[in-house]
Amino acid sequence: MTSRSSEVRRARPLLGTFVEIAAGGLPEGEAHRAIEAAFAVVEEVQRRMSFHDPESMLSRLNREAARRAVQVDAWTFRVLAAAAEVHRVSEGVFDVTVAPHLQALGFLPGDAPAAAGAPFASFADVQLLPDRHVRFRRAGVCLDLGGIAKGFAVDRAVAALRRAGVPRGLVNAGGDLRVFGGEQRVAIRHPELPQAAHRSLPLRNAALATSAHYFAERWQPGQTLAPIIDPHTGQRVTQVLSATVRARQAMLADALTKVVMLRGEAALATLQHFSADAIFFTTSGEERCSPRWHAALELSS
Repeated sequence: MTSRSSEVRRARPLLGTFVEIAAGGLPEGEAHRAIEAAFAVVEEVQRRMSFHDPESMLSRLNREAARRAVQVDAWTFRVLAAAAEVHRVSEGVFDVTVAPHLQALGFLPGDAPAAAGAPFASFADVQLLPDRHVRFRRAGVCLDLGGIAKGFAVDRAVAALRRAGVPRGLVNAGGDLRVFGGEQRVAIRHPELPQAAHRSLPLRNAALATSAHYFAERWQPGQTLAPIIDPHTGQRVTQVLSATVRARQAMLADALTKVVMLRGEAALATLQHFSADAIFFTTSGEERCSPRWHAALELSS
């Protein structure tokens, strides 16, 4: 008889990183089938929300939504609605209309659509309409969901594992991860020594995401600053070296890391609104965290 206590782990290159999926508590064959179903939904998120794929729903939206209302699929609309909420609560700090700035810096392909000297676009220029229609209020608006869609893909993969009857598991998309049904100990890196674990966090039925400047080379060879853009200025901000957020969903954790990277301690009200916690490192080497984080953190041995 096959033991149900074993765990199956597999990884696959997706979402511009490696996605690792673990399933425990099922016979090996069932675990493999569940993991395949989870990978399939990650691939589907990538197909719908990739900035790089001209056939994706996001690319169609960027091409057409300034001229007419475009109906999008339910998943893309859900991510846009979540982006709108984080944008509102963070007072515009999180904004998926930063794509033209990322294009101008070379982090995204193509030429920035906004004319030189034109006012900065913001999510206020995006209308979410009934029946999943989306329209841009003016030309020059361009969306990039890279700061939230990876977390959404993790959440969808977890949902797929649960539908398949997996009692415990983990989905990790390049550091955006979610654990369910059991406890996993997760290492948090220090930005000045990212190859070593700095702290260890027991994570149970929760999500964790990290944004950091030490990931910059993943985006663009030779870079030392990650594409964390202040939407109000179009400039990269450097007072925070890395930010790790714990939240109930990976999509929220993913988005909120950008708010912490851009605002540091001033992000506390936004974190509290979403019942999330954060730890971050400043450029002066200080380690800071939100009040509820202390109880769960342990120094790594």
